[in-house]
Amino acid sequence: MKQDVHPDYHFITVKMTDGTSYKTRSTMGKEGDTLQLDIDPKTHPAWTGGNQHMMDRAGRVSRFNDKFSGFMKKK
Repeated sequence: MKQDVHPDYHFITVKMTDGTSYKTRSTMGKEGDTLQLDIDPKTHPAWTGGNQHMMDRAGRVSRFNDKFSGFMKKK
């Protein structure tokens, strides 16, 4: 195996936006560094599902709904 080709894997502290933190292994920085997150799964809409809305650009969504409206209806 080649020497000195693998990154240095060490423990860092990850601090969430709400102030909680946890330790994990990473190649970022050096041993004992802290990674301060600006967004995290507890607050970002991509993970929480907040503020989602269907945009109907040029009637595409309504045309799709009209075309396939009876496709999944139960008898």
